[in-house]
Amino acid sequence: MTGPRTQRRRDPEARKEALATAALEVIAEAGIGRTTHRAVAARADLPLGATTYYFPTLDDLIAAGLRRATEAVRADLRVWAERLATAPDLPAALARMSAAYLADRRRAQIEYELYVAAARDPVLRPLAREWLRGLRDVLEPHVGAAAARDVCALLDGAMLQALVTGGDLDEKALAEAIRRLTRGGAGCGGGTG
Repeated sequence: MTGPRTQRRRDPEARKEALATAALEVIAEAGIGRTTHRAVAARADLPLGATTYYFPTLDDLIAAGLRRATEAVRADLRVWAERLATAPDLPAALARMSAAYLADRRRAQIEYELYVAAARDPVLRPLAREWLRGLRDVLEPHVGAAAARDVCALLDGAMLQALVTGGDLDEKALAEAIRRLTRGGAGCGGGTG
């Protein structure tokens, strides 16, 4: 037998990667509360014992999946920072990037799953805090600490409402709300002063 499963049998790191990826997929589809060792093993096409060998507790397995998501968020934030640094109209650019982020509903749902789970589970709080801090850190040099905090809260609320209702973000209205929150902030452009 050749192929991905054979390779994973010989490579412990590949197995761990496969399990972390599978955990993330199960979290996205079923939510953290319905994620099980069995579901992750089936998704990864690995024996159930592999999940408990590499991740002894369900919390360990879930955290591994969420760490993979965190890596992706870090990469996204680097791109956002680059785009915002040269944006002639920061509020419009931020609204546009938020709408594009929300287009991948599955990924956005993972973020909000993490927030809800972290409210219940202190083990997950450092990951959630990192996600919460990430965009605020990107925005702060442009708009200041208070406005960055406020804009992040606005974006979280707008995205959560869009996820719950199945609707899209109204980019124009969102950009105007960001503009109001950032009046007087440096680099906002497009009528923010």
